[in-house]
Amino acid sequence: MSRATKIIAAAAIGFVAGILLAPKSGKETREDLKNKALGAKDYADDKAQQVKAAAMEAGDTLRESAQGFKDEALGMLQSTRRSADVVSDEAEKLGEEAKGRATRVAGQAKRTASRVQKDAEKRLR
Repeated sequence: MSRATKIIAAAAIGFVAGILLAPKSGKETREDLKNKALGAKDYADDKAQQVKAAAMEAGDTLRESAQGFKDEALGMLQSTRRSADVVSDEAEKLGEEAKGRATRVAGQAKRTASRVQKDAEKRLR
C-alpha cells in the first residue's frame, strides 16, 4: 500500500472515529458531515481544476514544441534539397568540363600518334 493511500485511510478512520465518539446530537453530526462533505467536494473540484489547467498548459506546450520541431525539420529538408541541387548542378558542370578536356586530350593524343607514326615512317625509309 502506498504512503498516500495509508495517509488517506488513516484520515478516513480518524474522521469516522471522531464522528462516532463526538458528544454532539445526530442533527449536529449530520450538519457537520454535510459541511465536511461540501468542503471536501469543493477541495476536490479545486484540485481537479488545477490538474486540468496544468494538463491543458502541458498540452499547449507540447503542441508548440512539436510545431517548432516540425518547422525546423522542414527548414532542414529545404536546405538539404537546395544543397543537393547545387551539388548536382556543379557535378553536371564538372562532368561536361571533364568530357571536353578528355576530348581535347584524345585529339592531342591522336595528333601526337600521327606525328610519331610519320616520323617513324620517315626514319624507316
